[in-house]
Amino acid sequence: MFKKWGREHVCLMATYVTFRDRAAYRELGKVFGLPKAEIDALVKDPTAVVGGDYTKYIVRYAPLLEDFPNYLSVHAGGILISELPLYHYTALLLPPKGYPLCQWDMYVAEDIGFAKWDVLSQRGLGHIKDAVDLVRENRQISVDIHRVQEFVKDPKIRRQLLRHETMGCFYIESPAMRQLIWKLQCADYPTLVAASSIIRPGVASSGMMAEFIRRHHNPSDYVAVHPLMQQIMADTYGVMIYQEDVLKVAHFFAGLDLAEADVLRRGMSGKSRSKKEFERIQAKFFANCRERGYPDAIAGEVWRQIASFAGYSFSKAHSASFAVESYQSLYLKTYFPLEFMTGVLNNFGGFYRTEFYVHEARRSGALIEAPDLHQSQYRARIEGNTIWLGFILIKGLEKNVVQELVKQRSIQPFESLEDFTRRVPAGLEQVILLIRTGVFRSLGRSKKELLWHAHALVNSFVQHEAVPEIFELEEMTWQLPPLWQDETEDRYDELELLGFPLRSPFELLPDAVDGVTARTLSEHAGRIVVITGYLLTAKAIRTKTGQRMVFGYFLDREGEYFDTTHFPQSLEKYPYRGGGMYRMEGKVVVDFGCPSLEVRTMVKLPFKPDPRGGGSGLFLN
Repeated sequence: MFKKWGREHVCLMATYVTFRDRAAYRELGKVFGLPKAEIDALVKDPTAVVGGDYTKYIVRYAPLLEDFPNYLSVHAGGILISELPLYHYTALLLPPKGYPLCQWDMYVAEDIGFAKWDVLSQRGLGHIKDAVDLVRENRQISVDIHRVQEFVKDPKIRRQLLRHETMGCFYIESPAMRQLIWKLQCADYPTLVAASSIIRPGVASSGMMAEFIRRHHNPSDYVAVHPLMQQIMADTYGVMIYQEDVLKVAHFFAGLDLAEADVLRRGMSGKSRSKKEFERIQAKFFANCRERGYPDAIAGEVWRQIASFAGYSFSKAHSASFAVESYQSLYLKTYFPLEFMTGVLNNFGGFYRTEFYVHEARRSGALIEAPDLHQSQYRARIEGNTIWLGFILIKGLEKNVVQELVKQRSIQPFESLEDFTRRVPAGLEQVILLIRTGVFRSLGRSKKELLWHAHALVNSFVQHEAVPEIFELEEMTWQLPPLWQDETEDRYDELELLGFPLRSPFELLPDAVDGVTARTLSEHAGRIVVITGYLLTAKAIRTKTGQRMVFGYFLDREGEYFDTTHFPQSLEKYPYRGGGMYRMEGKVVVDFGCPSLEVRTMVKLPFKPDPRGGGSGLFLN
C-alpha cells in the first residue's frame, strides 16, 4: 500500500496507550527518582512497600492516573490513505517500524471523515497450514482441510466441541468462549456461528447473551419484548446477535428505510460521519414507534438493546466464516492433536502463553523434550509422539549460533562440548545458555560438569566463522569431584531461560496441596471449597458502578482448567500478585452446567527456594 499510493499519502493509524495500574506506579517511581529495584517491588505489591514520603505520594496518585494518556502506539492493522499528502491533516511520526504514523486514533479519524483500512494478519490460518504440513511429514497422511461440510457432521468433532476441548482452536479457545460453548452445550455449526457473535462485548453487556442462553435451552418458555421482534429474529429467539439484526429491527420494527437503518448501525458503532444525521434518525426511530402504537417502555428497551450491542456486533457472514475456521482447527485437534499443537507452538499465536500450549500437547499424549543438541530445530518439531521444543524458545540465544549449530550437525554429529566449541562460533555466554537449558544432555555429562568444562575451554571460543582444523587435536580430559545436582535447579533454569517449567509447576511448591480439583467442582455446587490453581490468565472488567472485578482462569494439580470470579470486595482485599500459584477459597456456582468459583479469599503461594540462592519465585510473572 505504501508503494502503490506513496509514503506521503499513506500512514499507520495511532492508538493512545493509557495508564493502567502498573504503568502508573512505574511512571511516578521514575518521576520521584526511585531505583529500579524499589519500583519493581512497588509494582508487584504496593501495599507491602514501606517507604518515605515519595512512596506515600506514589501510592496515593497512581490510581488517579488510570485511563489518562501515556504514549502513542501503533494500531494493530489500521492504515489511512489520503488524496492530499497527509501533512495537510496531521503531523507524522516515524516509529521504529519505519513507516509514518499519524497523531490521532481511529475515533478522531472517523470524526474527520477518514476511512480506516484494517490490514490484519490471521495466525489461526498459520496454525492450520503448519499442522497440515506436519501431519503429512509425521504420519504420511494428506489432509484436505476444506471438507468443512463433513467436519460439521463428524460425531468425534461434535463430542470435542461438547466437551469444550478447544484450546488452540481459532476464536473458540478463550475462557469466556469455552464457558459459552459449555453453557450452550454447543455441538453444531449454527450454534457455533451464533456463539461467535454473542461473545462480543455488546451482546454480553446488554444482558442478551445470558438471555440467549436461557432461550436456547427453553425455546418455548420466554416472551419476546414484542411479537414482531420474535417474528423478525425467530432463528435467534428474538435476540439481536448480528449486524443484520440491527438493520431488520430498524426497518421492520421501527419503519426506517434501509439507508436510514444503516446510518443507525454505523452511528451506534461510532462510525457515523454526521452526528446530526444520526440524531435525526434516532428521533425518527422513536417517532415511528409512537406512530405504530408501541409503548414507550418497549421502544426504549429495543433502543437499549441496539445501543449496547450494535457497536461490537459481527455480520452473520463474519461469524459464519470464523466458525468455518474454528471447525478446521477442531478437526485437526480431534484427529491430529500433537501435530496441531506443534503448529500452534510454531506460530506463537493464540490466547495463551507458550507454556500452556506445551501443557495442552502433553495433556494430549505428547512427550515434551527440551531443546536438544542433536534433535531440535529452530522451531518445534514432532517425531512420532515426541515434540522437541525449538531453540527459538531459549531467551538470549542468538539466531546465528542456532544456524551454525544446525549446519555443522548436518555434516557430522557433535561428539563432545569441545567438539561443539571448535565447530560453532559461540561465545561463552551463549554456550552457558545452551548448557543451562539442557541442550547438551545427550553427551552424558551433568550440567555442572559441562559448566566447569565450558569455562576451562573459554580460550577456544571464537567469534568468526568456524574453519577446518589443520591438525587434529586431542581432546582434553577433566577429572572433577562428584557435583551435587538438584532437580529444582533445572526447574529454575527452565523458568529463567524458557519462561516456564517443563514439568508440572505444582512440583515447585514446598508442600503438597489440598482441596478439591477442577473435575469435582460441579459436585460441590453451592458449597464453600478450597482449591489451588496455577494462573493461566485473568481478565479485568469494570462493573456498572466503575469498580474493578476479575475473571480468572487456572490450572489445577491434575492439569485440568477451572474458572474463577473475583468480585470487587474480594478483589480489593485479595488482589492478584502476578503469575504463579494461588490457594483460593470460595463458593462453587454452576450456571447451565458450567462450574466456577466465586472467590472469597486468595493467597499467593511461594515456590521452593532455588538451591543456588536468588529467592523463592514468589513473584513469578
